[in-house]
Amino acid sequence: MFAVFTSRRKALTRAALLAASLTVAACVPSPSSRGPALDPGAPVQVALILPGGSGNSGDEVLARNLKQAADLAIADLQGVQVDLRVYNAGSDPATSAAMAQKAVDEGAKIILGPVYAEAANAAGLAVRDSGVNVLSFSNNTDIAGGNVFVLGATFQNTANRLVSYAARNGKGRIMVVYDQNPSGALGKRAIEAAASRSGATITGAETYAFSQQGVIDAAPKIAGAAKATASDAVFFTADTAGALPLLAQLLPESGLRASETQFIGLTRWDIPTATLAMPGVQGGWFALPDPALQAQFQSRYTAAYGDVPHPIAGLAYDGIAAIGALAKQGRSDAFSAASLTQGAGYVGVNGIFRLRADGTNERGLAIAQVRNAQMAVIESAPRSFSGAGF
Repeated sequence: MFAVFTSRRKALTRAALLAASLTVAACVPSPSSRGPALDPGAPVQVALILPGGSGNSGDEVLARNLKQAADLAIADLQGVQVDLRVYNAGSDPATSAAMAQKAVDEGAKIILGPVYAEAANAAGLAVRDSGVNVLSFSNNTDIAGGNVFVLGATFQNTANRLVSYAARNGKGRIMVVYDQNPSGALGKRAIEAAASRSGATITGAETYAFSQQGVIDAAPKIAGAAKATASDAVFFTADTAGALPLLAQLLPESGLRASETQFIGLTRWDIPTATLAMPGVQGGWFALPDPALQAQFQSRYTAAYGDVPHPIAGLAYDGIAAIGALAKQGRSDAFSAASLTQGAGYVGVNGIFRLRADGTNERGLAIAQVRNAQMAVIESAPRSFSGAGF
């Protein structure tokens, strides 16, 4: 079983990069409040910085998918013309910085991308004095702030949604189980912060070495601690490419069953779909973007391009949707920080979202439960920021 964990470590490493190099030491760009002035009568020049051009096959696929999703979004805009210019920068921060500066020199009013955290941070720093804001595809909140905004789903957003739901449904005594790595530590902090906002109680935190033997050794202790603290729920930071499959097997074998203690996941348990068939995750909760909107996007994308979109391709659509909504208002300061962070937010293929003044984002997420090896939505994603779910 744990051979799967070991063989997936490369995939996990890649996923961690896509999740934004959680250990990056960010030099947060200084605040950019004004944004470049727009000419209401001219097409809006948008720079799209992609991870293409490096020769890495995975990055080339990702770059193509992001560009195609952006094109779909532009086709959907009404009353707004977008002049989209593509800059390939690979994953290199220095190249990303150079491309960002080139884009601004060529007239870009806003930058969409890059993907990787260090590259996005470098791009933001390169153009901070120009007043141009950067909408990165990263989800690393360490780089958020100043003129850099992250579009990716963040641990804090997911934790807030799930902990709030748990507290409202009688599962407010939560024990955190986290990996001994930067991602696990970040996830633990997000869950603890979410509990402080929702009134839930953190009953304790248990960890394990990020290895097969580490999980095997820790499982009995984790199960014992959950019982000793009378925890209603156990909240995992592990993902399906890492420790989750083994934890889901070993904890029930150690006497901690999902039928008695609610299992909750900080990551999606439906990717890959084979995870849903694991006995240990049955009954577990996780959060995800609005499934109906995502299905519509996937169907449209496949019809247009003959392939299934990359899991984060929709972020490019969301970015263009936000840019178009702001440009349509006809204001010369449409891309200022104040405009970008409008409270009403935007609607994209991942549902409603809004950008926050600290550079992070808030997204409307659905709550799903694993039932009979299938995903079932048990609370729909909110369609506005005034209702439940926030």
